[in-house]
Amino acid sequence: MDNQNLSDLSKNFYDFTKAWDSAVHHQISKSSMGLSPIALTLAISDWLMHLGASPGKSAELAKKTFELTQRLMVQSAQSHDPSDLSSTDLRFKQEQWGVWPYSLLKDIYLAHESWMADALEVDGMNPHNEGLVQFYSRQFIDSVSPSNFPLTNPQFLTEGLKSGGQSWWTGFQNFWSDWSKQISHLNAQSSKAAPALDFEPGIDVALTPGKVVYENRLIELIQYEASTKKVHKEPLLVVPSCIMKYYILDLSPKNSMVKFLVDQGFTVFMISWRNPDESDRNLAFNDYLNLGVLDAMRAIKRLTKSDAIHSMGYCLGGTFLAAVAAFLGHFQHQKSRSSKSKTFPTTDLPSLSTITLLAAQTDFSEPGQLGLLVDQDQLKTLKEEMARTGFLSGKQMAASFQFLNARDLIWARNTKRYLLGENETGNDMVSWNSNVTRLPEKMHNEYLDHFFLNNSLSTGYFELNGHGIALMDIHSPLLVVGTARDTVSPWKSVYKIQLLTNVETTFILTSGGHNAGIVSEPGHPNKSYQKCFSPKDHGWMSPKVFLEKATQSQGSWWPEMSEWLAKHSSGLIPALSANSLKGIRNAPGQNVLIRYED
Repeated sequence: MDNQNLSDLSKNFYDFTKAWDSAVHHQISKSSMGLSPIALTLAISDWLMHLGASPGKSAELAKKTFELTQRLMVQSAQSHDPSDLSSTDLRFKQEQWGVWPYSLLKDIYLAHESWMADALEVDGMNPHNEGLVQFYSRQFIDSVSPSNFPLTNPQFLTEGLKSGGQSWWTGFQNFWSDWSKQISHLNAQSSKAAPALDFEPGIDVALTPGKVVYENRLIELIQYEASTKKVHKEPLLVVPSCIMKYYILDLSPKNSMVKFLVDQGFTVFMISWRNPDESDRNLAFNDYLNLGVLDAMRAIKRLTKSDAIHSMGYCLGGTFLAAVAAFLGHFQHQKSRSSKSKTFPTTDLPSLSTITLLAAQTDFSEPGQLGLLVDQDQLKTLKEEMARTGFLSGKQMAASFQFLNARDLIWARNTKRYLLGENETGNDMVSWNSNVTRLPEKMHNEYLDHFFLNNSLSTGYFELNGHGIALMDIHSPLLVVGTARDTVSPWKSVYKIQLLTNVETTFILTSGGHNAGIVSEPGHPNKSYQKCFSPKDHGWMSPKVFLEKATQSQGSWWPEMSEWLAKHSSGLIPALSANSLKGIRNAPGQNVLIRYED
């Protein structure tokens, strides 16, 4: 056998072994819902070894076990006042949980929860492993709550008897319906059409009048019709996250941020991202910056003849915008300092009058719970899965976000639907949340690698078009909004952009989560926010000090945003009439309508 044959044989064997490994990993991934069991096993081993080498910690846990057992015995012997529930846990706020034996079940569960929290805090563990063990343990503890099971949830019995068994029958119907849908989804082909939405774009939501005025292979750019006779001179470009459909910012007219801004006299442009398929697998992160943000800016300057624009980015769209703003700021500021400086050609791009970042991270050193699901082994698992399809499916992303908040999105929902027979009341945001999108293989790999694993943007190692990006090159005023209960972009992480820039910054912390905190229309009950202003050349103010110094206000933060944008505008000009707005097609365009079963 000659050398060529030996080489071919060796290569074939290598390809076979790689395919073998990939097949095994694929089966493991399927059995673990796309998560990496190896990463969890390593984390548990880290915990067990450190706990085994800590006899003092073991003694503390033994003491706590004795104290909790003693307390439970005393509590079980005492009578409970059903109306006196000291627990702040929403799962146990109903009066029935104060009646024996349910009160005892609740107390035993909460005691175990408290003991487990202490047991998982062991000195010396790798911080990522410690967070991973605590996260998965919390998922397990939440799953075995007595509120999740019919025989241990007092409401199951009382509501069933009160309704003459109707709640039990409705709960069974809900369970059977959801189970049947899940089975049909497992058997569905990826080409099968996705089920209809309760709120369809262009029919029930995404109704603000406008036209697609520019498009390329990655985006449609929508310009919305003016609703006022005069508009602010600088148009506003909104960059939504490509992880979600853009119309989270244009839901029903009553809670549409786009409509609110148009009614305040702003000329609003919106990027609508393409929902990718396998042919887009090689779209890179920089393609989203070039074909997405930069091309949209060029189109706006060409269409409006405006040399400056306002800009707004939501979630990952805000990360895109921050990178582009630093890129532009470097060259445009360099040009203003010296006409002889060699600059990147930016003459066809507008400058940024303002930058608004909504629940957008730029520093990923503390990404919250989402960071626990991203490490080298987890990334390896994701890469192998995406190599098969060319994209990260929308369902995988939706499952990850659902997993992060399983207590509310899974267990509380199941309790209401299956045990109590409560049918869900559909709304536009719930419908939008089910309209999932994909991410291209290359772009998603680069996103996780550059940002979550290496934090390249905040450390100055990220490059756009061959040029290093530093956030200190941002020279435009910043309005930064964080949400108090955000598990996707924790507000303290969002807040850290003030460590990386030195411009005039207004930070708003609004009540609610990642979506509900941003979609906070005027008139919505129980909304509040805190605000603090930092001038240019500001020093560092820690999140703790921010909470102490910030002014507290009730209601929506949207009027604050409108006033801030107006303050940084250069005057009013006559609005373009609706008949004068020429476009390729009417809003909401085509991209938003592309859906996949997977």
